[in-house]
Amino acid sequence: MMNRYHGMGALMLAVAGVAGAQDDAAWRDEHTLIVTASNTAANQLLLYSVTGNFVRQIPTQGQGGVSGNAGGIAQDRDHLAVVNFGSGTVSLFTKDLEHTSLRFEQVIQAVASPVSVAFGDDHLYILSTTHVESHPMNRNGVNASADGVAALLHADGSAAQVGKLPGQLIITEKSNVIESVKLGAGGALTGPASLVSNIPTNVNAPFGLITRGNDAYVTIAHANEISLVRHDDVLTVTGSGTQSAPCWLALDGPFLFSSNSPSQSISRYAVYGRTIVQDAAVVAMLHGDPTDITYRGGLAAVIDANGTVSHLSVFHVDEDGNLSLSGVATINHAATNGVAIVGRENRENF
Repeated sequence: MMNRYHGMGALMLAVAGVAGAQDDAAWRDEHTLIVTASNTAANQLLLYSVTGNFVRQIPTQGQGGVSGNAGGIAQDRDHLAVVNFGSGTVSLFTKDLEHTSLRFEQVIQAVASPVSVAFGDDHLYILSTTHVESHPMNRNGVNASADGVAALLHADGSAAQVGKLPGQLIITEKSNVIESVKLGAGGALTGPASLVSNIPTNVNAPFGLITRGNDAYVTIAHANEISLVRHDDVLTVTGSGTQSAPCWLALDGPFLFSSNSPSQSISRYAVYGRTIVQDAAVVAMLHGDPTDITYRGGLAAVIDANGTVSHLSVFHVDEDGNLSLSGVATINHAATNGVAIVGRENRENF
């Protein structure tokens, strides 16, 4: 397109740039899947378009049943992992976006019932109710044998989420623990879990987290706070204002989004350095209590539950952090867990 308009002036170049951006957005939407899990006895991956249209379901070959967690689904460049709490396993899929689908690859047995997964350093990290473990990856898939295992500090079934930072994992347990585990040069766990320092005295139910660089943003849900953890130290604590129980988090550049239960809302924060400032108390309302949120490539997706049903809400996110609803799907059970936005990796947005 740029060659066609070469030499026709800045205006035409600007028009071409806008058209190119629109074409890329259309391409992204056509080749993007929103993925969640039924979390039922026969666990299923549920695949949707960005407008909330059901695409297909794929058996995980495991049993669901997890709750009170985030990160039950995670992805890297080629793979997607989902927890099967009831069967104590994690299922791995490869992306098959040419056919708008995912392909089942393998099942990994975890040390205990898994609640959250994360990728990094050519490893899959599995957080269970009692332990965290690392599994090496290569072009042939994920090794079924762990190359590192560490017991959680409380290990009482309240584990909520695991995230990857340089040289360590960050972990929340809802029974008032934020902890970390060191990683070796190759990405394997190398030591025991340890408590991060300067945890607020009013800490009450650390829940969700999101990581970027050396920073981990962690919700303290029942204290209505969000904390910044860096180098095993809580640096900043910010209140959630009028919104109750910030639980799960997503990052988009300078913006941090929290999904709040029972306020059934999404809040926006500006984050920079050690600072967390609530920029907008409510940028979107949901149909039920949110159980997970994710952001990727200009899209945000949220899972919530209300009564006997769940909802998947998909939003377009503009450069100012404003959310506009793209689509909503109603799922006829309330257990739905985890959410990921899956797109091709060889484009700028993905």
